[in-house]
Amino acid sequence: MAWAERLGNFIWNPWLLGLFLLCGLYFSVRTGFFQIFRAPLWLKTTLGALLRREKRREGEGLTRLQALSTALAATIGTGSIAGVATAIFYGGPGAVFWMWVSAFLGMMTGCLEKTLTVRYREKDPAGGWRGGPMCYMEKGLGSRGLACLFALCCVCANLGGGNVVQANSIAAALEASFGWDRLAVGIVTAAVTGIVILGGIGRIGKVSEKLVPCMALLFLGGGIVVLIVHRAALPAALERIFTAALTPKAALGGGMGYGMAAAMRYGVARGVFTNEAGMGTSAIAHAASNTRDPAEQGMWGIFEVFIATICVCSVTALVILTSGVYQEEAALAAIQAGTVTRAMTGAPLSAAAFSTVYGPFGGAFVSVCLLLFAFTSLLGTSYYGERGLQYLTGSDRWKLPFRAAFLAAIVMGSVGDVAVVWQLADIFNGLMALPNLCALLALSPEALSLLKRWTEAKTGAAGRPGRRHNQRR
Repeated sequence: MAWAERLGNFIWNPWLLGLFLLCGLYFSVRTGFFQIFRAPLWLKTTLGALLRREKRREGEGLTRLQALSTALAATIGTGSIAGVATAIFYGGPGAVFWMWVSAFLGMMTGCLEKTLTVRYREKDPAGGWRGGPMCYMEKGLGSRGLACLFALCCVCANLGGGNVVQANSIAAALEASFGWDRLAVGIVTAAVTGIVILGGIGRIGKVSEKLVPCMALLFLGGGIVVLIVHRAALPAALERIFTAALTPKAALGGGMGYGMAAAMRYGVARGVFTNEAGMGTSAIAHAASNTRDPAEQGMWGIFEVFIATICVCSVTALVILTSGVYQEEAALAAIQAGTVTRAMTGAPLSAAAFSTVYGPFGGAFVSVCLLLFAFTSLLGTSYYGERGLQYLTGSDRWKLPFRAAFLAAIVMGSVGDVAVVWQLADIFNGLMALPNLCALLALSPEALSLLKRWTEAKTGAAGRPGRRHNQRR
């Protein structure tokens, strides 16, 4: 389907990727680079809250950790391992720098996005909360049409896109490492996923709360061990990242070299896809939080981007660049000759990097991490698609048919060729992001005002600390 590839490239490169950067830069400037100069405040609000035990109160939605974990469940997917490796292979080490830039600016996009989603969320029939970009597009902008476009693309991207590719990644990883039958893996994955999602957002939040911190710590811990072993190569890797990112054409042997445009394209794209700040989907999970102040939930938006990209993806990138398994000259030669194989990029490249320390267990370690990342992504994407369908139909009567179709797609995705599915998912993701970014820009004055008042209340610059600001209920 060449048309799908061309349409996806037209939507994303470079127009939409540039819009992500410009929005993040605008929000950062307007807030005085809040993500840097107010780092103690947002870290205290998020990381500090995680150190204090919080119980879910019936009828008040998810706890903040559950909402964050549900969002991270869908955000930290196979792209955090395979996608980062692919970005480095095709964009060079400089892609890592632009991934960091995208995440740095995306922190404030995520902040305003989560602030608005709590500002305009609504009560669900069970007494909890529900919302997302659909709500602030309809209530804030007064555009029901734009909200329906977002919801429709959300359903398509998560019903026949995100779930299919994640299921395929699980089956491929377990087949490669342990020789397990892909169809059997797909059936078991669908069964386990079904048990969780049939319990609704409450059960998804509880499972994500347990799995996401464990899988993140497992991967980060394993990666840090590799970096300690290869610590002598770390300065050279960092130098190469900055040199390749800021040089128009970073020359290598034989006159070859990665261009800065390629580094920007793959780096920014990887940053966007791994933290989803500005895409709108993770805001759906944050809307279910029991947080009462919209701007306070914005702090969790910053923290989400920090964990997903600055932490997880950076470990993947540095492990690859310090281990010696990635050679720029060989990668460029294969790209130019059209001889790139699956073993040279993606998850196999990441597995080879971990194997330099863990030996034969390196591939198994990456496979287990891929399994956890992909499975938790299935939980998050199921809720996003379900919520989009709920908004479009105005009722829950299609919930069970949607779940059945979602689980069937997992089984089919485990044994099918998902190359076309990736392209269609890119198209629908782009069609979600475009109206969402426009809505964020249009509603940014209100979000910035909420953030300013909350910051002043917390720092004692105005009013009493802890003062609550009204939101539409």
